[in-house]
Amino acid sequence: MKIGILGTRGIPNQYGGFEQLAEYLSVGLLKKFFEVYVYNTHNHSYQEKVWNGVNIIHCFNPEDKLKTAGQFIYDLNCILDARKRDFDVLLILGYTSISVWGRLFPKKAAIIINMDGLEWKRNKYAGKIRKFLFYAEKLAVKFCDYFVADSLAIQKYLQSKYDIPSTFIAYGAEMPGKAQASDLEENGLTPFGYFLIIARMEPENNIEMMLDGFSASDSGKKMILVGNPGNQYGTHLQNKFRNDKRIIFLGALYDKAKLHSLKAFSALYFHGHSAGGTNPSLLEAMASGSLVAANNNEFNKSLLQKDAYYFLDADEVKNLVERVAHGPKENAMIANNIKKIQEEFSWPKIIDQYAEFIIACCNDKIS
Repeated sequence: MKIGILGTRGIPNQYGGFEQLAEYLSVGLLKKFFEVYVYNTHNHSYQEKVWNGVNIIHCFNPEDKLKTAGQFIYDLNCILDARKRDFDVLLILGYTSISVWGRLFPKKAAIIINMDGLEWKRNKYAGKIRKFLFYAEKLAVKFCDYFVADSLAIQKYLQSKYDIPSTFIAYGAEMPGKAQASDLEENGLTPFGYFLIIARMEPENNIEMMLDGFSASDSGKKMILVGNPGNQYGTHLQNKFRNDKRIIFLGALYDKAKLHSLKAFSALYFHGHSAGGTNPSLLEAMASGSLVAANNNEFNKSLLQKDAYYFLDADEVKNLVERVAHGPKENAMIANNIKKIQEEFSWPKIIDQYAEFIIACCNDKIS
């Protein structure tokens, strides 16, 4: 079975969640005897035509010159190429800039789309952009044949809003190795002497709310923020909290072992994401054995259930910072989340689910 994977900047992953999914999934499907092709941007740092047995197709992406508009051109170029390759299946990861080209999708291929989160609900979008994203969501529903929801909340939304069936397949996560307390030393940290946030600098991730709550607390611990602060929102946060010496902007960090240690030894891992489906960074925190405090929304609760603390505003963050300590209850929450990763969100299981779904979709398309 010949499958093309579109909608990402390419593999190996150097960007985000969908790229990570494409990386693990492409190699996993290859091992199950699929013929796999992944579309990469023309300027991806990996320029070979094959990666770990996966075929790589580079397509022109003018995003560096045209910003967001370049993503639409890149997706168009990928689709035009895919029309020539006689794919049995096209797996599209996200709809934001690709669904507008839906009329050009190959007719013979089974078109499967992972609908991602509710993009139009993200706080960083407003006005005409939000309206367009809602329109793009409707186009994805119109032009795609089969649907993956990476969250039970997204699955419920697709059923109620569009009356379409979808299959729930979450992201996966790896179980990391042993955390090393020595990884903390270069940043002057000690085990359980700090709280942790790992997030992109976007309003929808509620970073300001979490920092407001921490700053108002009397905690003697530090608050570590991992993420590139180089955008306007990041600059605003740095300026606002520059007088609170407990708050440390660590910047971007890509060393997986050090990230694992940071998560494993945090007193609380604050997850403020309020939009989207199953969030990869949250799964990774669960796998690392973090005690999680999460924004109280249906996406996070469907994953964490009773095995996390929740907050909705800065006062609730302040309360968690000042009162939560590790004890038998918290240790059980951590153990339950690790068990979820092992039993429900392991990459082998996720790959099996995708393989079964892809085969079923292809057979249905043929019949």
